[in-house]
Amino acid sequence: MAQVTKDTLIGDAIRMDQGIIPILMGAGMHCIGCPSAQGESLAEAAMVHGIDADGLVNAVNEYLTAKEQ
Repeated sequence: MAQVTKDTLIGDAIRMDQGIIPILMGAGMHCIGCPSAQGESLAEAAMVHGIDADGLVNAVNEYLTAKEQ
């Protein structure tokens, strides 16, 4: 089962499942295509954007879990 953590790089998460992009953009991360964003962890990006990292990770993992079912 695919899951992400706060340490997962944005680029790795997107390669895992591109369906994660709308979740990130909905959370206010509109720089998904930016080369530097690809090397940031979810926690780092959440901090820069003032987003709760745990909530973001939970939302992504809920999506991934639902998709597998």
